[in-house]
Amino acid sequence: MLTLECDVSVAAPPAFGHPIGIDLGLDKFAATSDGALIERPRFLNTLHRKLKLLQRRLRNKNIGSNNRHKLNCKIARLHQRISDTRKDWHFKLAHKLCDGIGMMFVEDIDFRVWAKGMFCKHTLDAGFGQFVSILQWVCWKRGVHFAKVDKDYTSQVCPQCDTHTGRKELKDRVHSCPECGYTTHRDVAAAQVIRNRGISGLGRSLDENACGDGETSAAVLVSRQPGDWRTRRVWRGLVTV
Repeated sequence: MLTLECDVSVAAPPAFGHPIGIDLGLDKFAATSDGALIERPRFLNTLHRKLKLLQRRLRNKNIGSNNRHKLNCKIARLHQRISDTRKDWHFKLAHKLCDGIGMMFVEDIDFRVWAKGMFCKHTLDAGFGQFVSILQWVCWKRGVHFAKVDKDYTSQVCPQCDTHTGRKELKDRVHSCPECGYTTHRDVAAAQVIRNRGISGLGRSLDENACGDGETSAAVLVSRQPGDWRTRRVWRGLVTV
């Protein structure tokens, strides 16, 4: 096998097309700015009883014995099965979210802090950090612009009028703005705030992005080689806009 290392800079996909924001959480695994709510699978809970039984049996095995080694291998395979199931679901969800869009924005969160909190077991079971890494790679592969935005106060701001509505309790699952009267699911409202921040970070407004930037998109389209997958992606972006 011959391996060559080259200093090549691969450009990020251009920002165009339909944007979505994604809010991650424990009540719903993800909520999109388009109103989609994705339930959180319990990967560990489905096999937790079997895993607990095997670990209880391991306690009674002699250290260094052949039976203890076999049982350790069985426990390792069960952990690997849980990990593979989680990663497979993350990949499928990432590809599904990338269908028909041109830009994707998520919160810039350090999930290692979440893993040390009260719901550490559920956070690690969901694998948010792994999902964001997979989502970023899938977006690059499919020509979708990916960016992270500021996470502060996403659940306390109205996406319609930017009014600060105050802190919400965990039991409050509905966003209702006292100024403009906009009402929607709390996570969907947070995802819409994330989308708005992402578009603002590009130097655009939501109305300008909805109208489309034909000159910029056309320039990107001409700069690509005929038949290139990025060229086809830009063309789809022009059509969707």
